[in-house]
Amino acid sequence: MKIMKKVLIKQIVTENSKAKLRDNFYDQKMRLEQECQQLLFEKRKLQNKSGVSRQDISRRFQKELNKRQEKIKLIDFKTEQLDMLELGSEIVEKEVEALVEVTEGTHWDDIMKEQSIVIKDGIVVRIDK
Repeated sequence: MKIMKKVLIKQIVTENSKAKLRDNFYDQKMRLEQECQQLLFEKRKLQNKSGVSRQDISRRFQKELNKRQEKIKLIDFKTEQLDMLELGSEIVEKEVEALVEVTEGTHWDDIMKEQSIVIKDGIVVRIDK
C-alpha cells in the first residue's frame, strides 16, 4: 500500500539563491503595487457612475487595497530577513507530498520521521531520511 507523506524542501543559501529570492520578492511587490493602482483606477471609475453608493464602493475597494498592502509589508519583511541570512544556512523553501510504500513489517516510526530534500543552486545535494 502507498500513502502520501509531506517532505520539506530546504535550500542552502548562496549568493545566487539570495539574488533569485530577492528578484522574486521584487516581482511580487511590483505586481501587488500594480494591482493597487488598478484598484484605485477602478474605484474612481465606479464612483463617477450614478446610482451607486460611494461609501459601499470605497469600503469594498479599501478592503482589497488593505489586503494587498499587508502582502507588500510581508514581502518587505521577508526581504529584510533575507538580507540578514548568512550564506550556507538552510531555509525551508516549500513542502511537497511524496508517495511512500508501506508493507507489513515496515517500522511505522521510520516512515513517519521527518524527511527533507536539500537543494543548493537548483541541485539536490542531500536527502535526509
